[in-house]
Amino acid sequence: MIRFENVSVTYEGVPEPALRGVDFTVPEGELVLLAGPSGVGKSTLLGTVSGLVPHFTGGTLSGRVTVAGRDTRTHKPRELSDVVGTVGQDPLAHFVTDTVEEELAYGMESLGLPPAVMRRRVEETLDLLGLAALRDRPLATLSGGQRQRVAIGSVLTPHPSVLVLDEPTSALDPAAAEEVLAVLLRLVHDLGTTVLLAEHRLERVLQYADQVALLPAPGAAPVLGPPAEIMAVSPVFPPVVGLGRLAGWSPLPLTVRDARRRACGLRERLADREPDGAAAGTAPAPPAPRSPSRPPWWRRRGPADAPSPVGAPAEVVGLAVRRGRVQALRHVDLAIAPGETIALMGRNGAGKSTLLSALVGLVEPSAGTVRAGGAVPHRTAPRDLVRRVGLVPQEPRDLLYAETVAAECAAADRDAQAAPGTCRALVSGLLPGIADDTHPRDLSEGQRLTLALAVVLTARPPLLLLDEPTRGLDYAAKARLVAVLKESAAAGHAIVLATHDVELAAELAHRVVLLAEGEVIADGPTAEVVVSSPSFAPQVAKVLAPQPWLTVAQVREALG
Repeated sequence: MIRFENVSVTYEGVPEPALRGVDFTVPEGELVLLAGPSGVGKSTLLGTVSGLVPHFTGGTLSGRVTVAGRDTRTHKPRELSDVVGTVGQDPLAHFVTDTVEEELAYGMESLGLPPAVMRRRVEETLDLLGLAALRDRPLATLSGGQRQRVAIGSVLTPHPSVLVLDEPTSALDPAAAEEVLAVLLRLVHDLGTTVLLAEHRLERVLQYADQVALLPAPGAAPVLGPPAEIMAVSPVFPPVVGLGRLAGWSPLPLTVRDARRRACGLRERLADREPDGAAAGTAPAPPAPRSPSRPPWWRRRGPADAPSPVGAPAEVVGLAVRRGRVQALRHVDLAIAPGETIALMGRNGAGKSTLLSALVGLVEPSAGTVRAGGAVPHRTAPRDLVRRVGLVPQEPRDLLYAETVAAECAAADRDAQAAPGTCRALVSGLLPGIADDTHPRDLSEGQRLTLALAVVLTARPPLLLLDEPTRGLDYAAKARLVAVLKESAAAGHAIVLATHDVELAAELAHRVVLLAEGEVIADGPTAEVVVSSPSFAPQVAKVLAPQPWLTVAQVREALG
């Protein structure tokens, strides 16, 4: 169905090709997972299938890509739209209408399908993706995960024979991600749809893939094969594979079920050991704040005589927020201590982003009180608030406005009154290899998020808020992010992150706060909250239950 013949792509002004020597075939009716570290060209490879590369992005494509017999060099994206449906990393970039139902119908209108067919397919897609209750909602009022489902639905309604998806589950909660993947699997098995998708959260997708196409490094040719064989040599792999590598299992497990069947011996080896804090049934306590004379590595080039404010970073009492007809939050109480890391979790639309917005003053409470850094956020001038609380939003372009990475960093230094080079040092630590003259729009979604994080961290706010901080990040980039956030917490900064990434919460958070319908339904130590939840438990916890292990790193440390 999709044929790559010695495909290479080189963008103007870039000395090295983004892709080189890609030569493989995606058979009809298979789900092929495109894996690899950030920056190896996965999005570029997907773009060649839809014709966006090079017709829209520019650059030079050598070799040949054919989809259902059509050559993408001679067929522009609009001439491939009836056979290829594409969902990118940023759902907002795809929307052209105002409401959910209109967006689902738009692609069919462009193809001139009869109204009766359009109506039936819209209803089917609303049910498939759990969007029926949102059919009349304006797209601007949806959460990030809801937008993602609408974007997927909008390309499903024309019934393409090929689906190309870039990070399709990155903004979805675990249950919603399972629903979307189940829909994709149903399309593959029942309708013979060919699916090519790139995803960093391999723990969600690997078990469904017929084959894995691995891009191991920039410019390297992909390796295509069965998932177990590819995972044995892949530089990126999910926790269940990491556990299998640590235990020496062969073949490597791809699912929690496979791993549980082999884990008896490992459980016996761990029976007389416990991770830190497990004896008391709690996660480790927040670290004592580091002395200002020992700043974390990412701020050692900044001014040493301006320690961050101390005291309770934030307190929320009886908070309620109403957005139009939607009661987004109700009766929320939350106290955040210095050095504490809290993960806000819950299904899409539960109110996580709204709570972060209230803490940073973007929304005004309809009831209750919010204090952050000793101030009332929505009544505090932004220039004063930036030194008390910082937010890295889901959409990093909301923070990025300069023409280059260097200009963005220089502006962040000026706004934070930090020493020149402070922001750039952080970017270099988090995102090696990014040139100063790179335009932020030319970065991948994960790279833009990392740049936005660096901009916010430059001001050293005592309260740091992150909304889905691992979208678009591979496992290595996520590890660097975790290291920076742990350093920040050790320096006394409080961190609140809204995330669907259960592996991140297991590795980083001291507490987990679960939200549902705008209310707090659980608030406690990470080990207690996530292990008791089928949806939010990490893979290692599921494999080694009832023992209280959460991460591969904990198991490795226990085994010495």
